Amino acid sequence: MSKPAGAPNPFVSRISLVGRSSGLVKNLAGFRKQHHTVPDAVNAATTAFLGKLCVAELTEEAESFFQRSKAAFAYKRTDLALEVSSPAAVLTARDFTFELAYALEPGDPASYAVARTLHSLRDGDLVARPAFNELFATTFTGMVFGLAKGVKVEAVVDAVEARGGEDGLAVSYPSDCRHCVLRVDGVAAEVICDGVMLEMRFPKPGSPAELVEAFAAVRSAFALSKNRVLAGLL
Repeated sequence: MSKPAGAPNPFVSRISLVGRSSGLVKNLAGFRKQHHTVPDAVNAATTAFLGKLCVAELTEEAESFFQRSKAAFAYKRTDLALEVSSPAAVLTARDFTFELAYALEPGDPASYAVARTLHSLRDGDLVARPAFNELFATTFTGMVFGLAKGVKVEAVVDAVEARGGEDGLAVSYPSDCRHCVLRVDGVAAEVICDGVMLEMRFPKPGSPAELVEAFAAVRSAFALSKNRVLAGLL
């Protein structure tokens, strides 16, 4: 039997784990070369077209996660539900929500991207459970963390630069400061801050436990800082 959900963890419950992949529209199962042409723009019509083309791939992957989740946690019928509305699918389980979404690439409509997002973790201990990490072992390469309060990117940059490398923090940014990239010694990832959220991007897929552990290290580095901007960031 699956473990009953515990009290939501304020830190974990605000995290979304994200994974992305891509491919060519013409390689989707629903594409017929003799009848179809690849999209040359992203609009309502081409998005609807993509939804028809990717329904086989989307349905197969979503159903696979449904069955694997059911087996991993011994869920009953009332514990999880799957809704497929191509080009997206939502798996709502008792302990989490997992979404799959296909979208045309804005800069190259002949290609598509698939976003896999895990969020609304309702059990604070979920990321430590072997069954959970096995289920999503190679799915995610990033983590999005909504900031409790908005922050000015310039203020974050100034705070890190003022530390002069203390706390193992370093920062880089474009001239207009629309975002900044934070790095922490010993963490094999970069953190992008745009003032509204932080996105932590990893060089290779990791388990949910590995991603959360790395994010916690970044959070700890911020918390150790005496600068109120950094200390209050997370």
